Amino acid sequence: MRGLFLVEPLVALYAFSSFLIYPLVQQFVYRRLWEELTNTPYPISQNNSRCAGSSSNSSGNHSSFHEEVQRQASLFTLYSDLFSLIPSLIVTFMLVAYSDRGGRKITIILPLFGTLIYTLSFLAVSYFQLNVYLLIGSSLLSSLFGGLGTFLGGCFAYIADLCEDGPQKTLRMARLDMMIGLLTGVSLISTGYFLRAAGFNWPFLTSALFQCLNLLYAIFILEETVKSVPADVLTLGQPPQSSALKQMIFGVSEMFKHASRRCKTVLILLMLIFTSFTFAYVGGISPMTLYELNEPLCWTEILIGYGSALSTSVFLVSFVGVFVFTYCGVPQLLIVLMGILSVVAGMTLVAFARTTLMMFIVKVPMLLSIMPFPVLRSMMSKIIPKSEQGALFACLSCLETFINSASASVFSSVYAATVAWFPGFCFLLSAGLCIIPLITLGVVGVIGVDVAKEVTKPESDPDDENENSPLLS
Repeated sequence: MRGLFLVEPLVALYAFSSFLIYPLVQQFVYRRLWEELTNTPYPISQNNSRCAGSSSNSSGNHSSFHEEVQRQASLFTLYSDLFSLIPSLIVTFMLVAYSDRGGRKITIILPLFGTLIYTLSFLAVSYFQLNVYLLIGSSLLSSLFGGLGTFLGGCFAYIADLCEDGPQKTLRMARLDMMIGLLTGVSLISTGYFLRAAGFNWPFLTSALFQCLNLLYAIFILEETVKSVPADVLTLGQPPQSSALKQMIFGVSEMFKHASRRCKTVLILLMLIFTSFTFAYVGGISPMTLYELNEPLCWTEILIGYGSALSTSVFLVSFVGVFVFTYCGVPQLLIVLMGILSVVAGMTLVAFARTTLMMFIVKVPMLLSIMPFPVLRSMMSKIIPKSEQGALFACLSCLETFINSASASVFSSVYAATVAWFPGFCFLLSAGLCIIPLITLGVVGVIGVDVAKEVTKPESDPDDENENSPLLS
């Protein structure tokens, strides 16, 4: 039976199964730590006034307990991210770069196994009431199979194999981001009700079943795009018997060697924009659930589900924005600029949100915040030859994995240190750090070139020094 060249169902089902439990992870750890530190059952309310009611009964004692649980929960996130960071980085780089020769499916299937292990470990800890810190070990074990960066790196390289440079590649990569957002929202909006009706065990089990279904699709239905080793990969200068790791490193170096000097500069600057913006954005949203659980919001699991589900509109509106702006011929750097400014405005307002209504309203300015990611990936992909797309997305996936873990760790530490005097400080920090990608974006706008023309030029081309367009197309 002939397979399908459709990676979107995989991404959609992965997003649904993963984010069915993602908001539950922090809540599960939070409740277990509450019970251990206070020796009392976690207070469950049908509305968002739980903190106020508890505070009036127990005054300062409750407040100190609440702050300590907040601190311990954020430190738990820090330790979990740190233990899984290095293995995930190594596996991501090796698998995604190797996919130029060994095929893209390996970068998709192995992370799915790792995610299944991670989910089953939560189910075991919840069902058998095991020590919650065992989950840090499960994070380490699952990272040996790669992680979200490995999975998405393989998927974006898969799309790059199928698409020609131009609007088609940008829109299809944006569509992947939209699929993540849409299915994430569908799962998040039901998570609170699922938790209230069935507890933690059933959501973890449901997620594991969906992940098994995803594995079956990836193994038996998804068609491979890399049928054989490309000729230019075979002639890179590496002997066939050299180790796979050396060939992968050599492939990454060739990725930069083939581009002209100015394109290499632009590529590095685009990577800097991508990583610095990822650090600011992911770091800003990582303590969001803890912030919503904290006073004065004191959200229940239902409100957390609704708040998290707003990511659906963010991804959808960002995709529509990329589609409309691309169709209208808006320069890509300008699209990235609008996305960064969207994050700056949204994070600044979130820092001062003190009511449930205000917390929902202030997320509206962030509706365009996802636009920079697919646009930047597409811009960088245009600079790199087809045979080296795996090497490019290996670099991006490693950078993204490292930045995601580092930003979550840094912001978890900052939140733990500042929650007592100003819980919104993390969000102001996120907005302030966006100055780095904004400045770098201006530099790219000044020295940018038409990458579609530059990609095939040799480094010594004298015309390279004379070309200069204000914005990358």
